[in-house]
Amino acid sequence: MAAISVDFQLCFIFILLAIFSLFCFSAFFFKKPKDPQLQGCGLPPSPPSLPIIGHLHFLLSVPCYKSFQKLSSKYGPFLHLRAFNIPIVLVSSGSMANEVLRIQDLNFASRDSGQTPIMEKSLLFGSFGFVSVPYGDYWRFMKKLLVKKLLGSHSLEQTRLLRGKELQTFRAMLFDKAAKNETVDVGKEMMKLTNNSICRMTMGRSCSEENGEAEQVRGLVTKSLSLTKKFLIASIVGQFSKLVGISLFGKEIMEVSQRYDELLEKIIKEHEENPNNGEDRDMMDVLLEVCADDNAEFKISRNQIKALFVEIFLAGTDTSAQTIQWILAELINHPEILEKLRKEIESVVGVRRLIQETDLPNLPYLQAVMKEGLRLHPHTPILVRNATEGCKIGGYYIGQNTTMMVNAYAVLRDPDSWEYPEEFQPERFMTSPLKGKEDEKAQLALNFIPFGSGRRGCLGKNLGYIFMGVAIGTMVQGFDWRINGDKVNMEETGEMTLTMAHPLKCIPVARINPASFDP
Repeated sequence: MAAISVDFQLCFIFILLAIFSLFCFSAFFFKKPKDPQLQGCGLPPSPPSLPIIGHLHFLLSVPCYKSFQKLSSKYGPFLHLRAFNIPIVLVSSGSMANEVLRIQDLNFASRDSGQTPIMEKSLLFGSFGFVSVPYGDYWRFMKKLLVKKLLGSHSLEQTRLLRGKELQTFRAMLFDKAAKNETVDVGKEMMKLTNNSICRMTMGRSCSEENGEAEQVRGLVTKSLSLTKKFLIASIVGQFSKLVGISLFGKEIMEVSQRYDELLEKIIKEHEENPNNGEDRDMMDVLLEVCADDNAEFKISRNQIKALFVEIFLAGTDTSAQTIQWILAELINHPEILEKLRKEIESVVGVRRLIQETDLPNLPYLQAVMKEGLRLHPHTPILVRNATEGCKIGGYYIGQNTTMMVNAYAVLRDPDSWEYPEEFQPERFMTSPLKGKEDEKAQLALNFIPFGSGRRGCLGKNLGYIFMGVAIGTMVQGFDWRINGDKVNMEETGEMTLTMAHPLKCIPVARINPASFDP
């Protein structure tokens, strides 16, 4: 297990904030509830804290989701924390997560950005984005557009052939590597597959490998994810940073934003110079049309289009790529599960063709393998929400603007909810005749939250399952995998995202001759 440490490089940034917090009005942050139904409710229990900074050191620890998991296992699954005088509630159980993400979904459907003016102008984490925009009419309009043109079942069926072309390229690469006995960097190749597929679906073309465009996008995605924790810290203490004139990490974020802007401006101009007015318009065509239409339901700007594509890159590439890498590593470490999965694929798909997207609904064990991989290795282990109004949860008072941090990593490994929670057991997701489908759905609603839940749950969940299913299915059906040593090293790393400390690199060994398969 990776050691938990504190990122002391961040600490000096908070010196001024700590001094300033001595003069803050605590009553401003911990107002007594006016609602008679909430009066008498106390705050959730709070573990011991440090002077001035409170529990900020847990947020600064690496990885923070494990620090929070240990904290909750000692003090309880529903805790009141503070960063200086900023209230935070840590949620680490399925029942409490269900209360926040589903039952009181509307009250927690927004995220408080806490941005300073410079960061508001950023395409990354800024005010132009769909992910950070407050819940309301504009958010609903953009969600409807995303579902209609990209992520809905009808849209996914329309773009299936585009993804199929990228899948063919991926397969050809694997067979070529196998023929040459060369190592495959699984995470890197998964990034290529998911990134190029997303680009084809949204912009009508894949990013070019020849001129470095594709590598630039992947590099920006990686850099953006490395800034996620810093952005969260800036958001939580944003009120202080505004008052003392500090823009936390604003320079780093704006530099990445500028690089995104240059890339996306080039792509937008290509679409403007060669407009597509047919029925096969891509996402970019539709957004540019809305942008130019003065009578549109909502007038969107050029920067809002760019910010949306930044979020699509982030949500659609690294998430699936990292999860696929984790799942293949688990299968290599559990050869009996790999063999069981391979037999299912061969029984459903046959031996004359390779797995396709249309096969996925008929492969329940593959679905179970993917869910178990997501349970053990959620890409986003911490889910953040904000209380729009004061409310009551579990008999405790949650004040307005309280930051709610749901530790999905802890929920998905909670021993009170999962048998043998640290073990890779896909069978737990196969419907038991004794439990029945309704009981299984009820358990999943409470405890299975790798994609979040409620209004702010991941819109791309179905696309993610498609990426994972065809990639894992291809690698299991067509290849054996050689590694150095007996087991893949499953050490975790990452601050706000879950990645492999030792990226999976292995040699594919072809099980079949691709020329013998039907096209």
